[in-house]
Amino acid sequence: MLTRVLHSSITRRFVTALGTLFGVAVLVFAMLRAIPGDQVTAQFGIESGALTAAQRASLESYYGLDQPLFVQFFSWLGNVLTGNQGFSARSHMSVAELTALSLPVTIELAIITIVFSLLLGVPLGMLSASKPNSARDAFGQVIALAGLSIPAFLLGSSVMAWAASSWGENPNGQAFAQLAENPGLNLRQMILPAAVLAFGIAAPIMRTTRTAVLDVRSKDFIRTARAKGLAPRRIQFRHVLTNALVPITTMTGLQFGYLLGGAIVIEQVFSLPGIGRQVLVGIEQKEYAVVQSTILIIAVCFVLVNLLTDILYRVIDPRVRAL
Repeated sequence: MLTRVLHSSITRRFVTALGTLFGVAVLVFAMLRAIPGDQVTAQFGIESGALTAAQRASLESYYGLDQPLFVQFFSWLGNVLTGNQGFSARSHMSVAELTALSLPVTIELAIITIVFSLLLGVPLGMLSASKPNSARDAFGQVIALAGLSIPAFLLGSSVMAWAASSWGENPNGQAFAQLAENPGLNLRQMILPAAVLAFGIAAPIMRTTRTAVLDVRSKDFIRTARAKGLAPRRIQFRHVLTNALVPITTMTGLQFGYLLGGAIVIEQVFSLPGIGRQVLVGIEQKEYAVVQSTILIIAVCFVLVNLLTDILYRVIDPRVRAL
């Protein structure tokens, strides 16, 4: 029964995901071409004005800019579907090779950030919910509000400056170290950006945890457990937190998906060669194939994370399997 329900749910969401990805592809293609300039201008800068009409026409033909937009779009989409995601003239590498280097960096950053966020957000949310409208609740709400309000680039810059002045070193000022090559330096380079991101990500997790715990605590089975004389700690962790996992899991999945593409500011501040920074460089260089394909890869990852989250909370809570 569980397998049949999950199969139906996965099929329905897979069809929806395909429509979403096509919409993302169209939107990114259109928005990128709305930015002034093109690949020729980005490559030659102010010297592009000195190109003859024949030279410009030759370059536009090379980049495919002389074709109608709908031809450019379906040509790019067809190449992506056949495994050809494009080529970066700046780095002399294919988009697939660039992504193979940058995506693991962002995934590692996202995983560490989510771990920090859960360690901060869930206990803080449970603490706030344990005594609503009290000083501890106000403290938790203030922390959550600060996490939502302080810009990541400001907090990141401040933390990096403080760490450099207090510790006398800046790990992110060195060349990035891959986890397999130098685990110690890699973790040192990841800790600060992950902590900065976690401060903002923990805020919605904390508020979701607080709301979910308060909702579960008002249920009849919790009052029954108290009437039976069960220990408060057991009620809190065995009954309340377990039944509050669905909204917490959903929010965590959404935040993890956001981190795969939304960590671009922190990657730039801390000089991490992640996939968000890859998009930023591609936009600066007007490398259409790099930006389009990379954002589509981010969208695919986001859809997969949300699909896995949906499956996970259907496994956690049988009550939502029929939805």
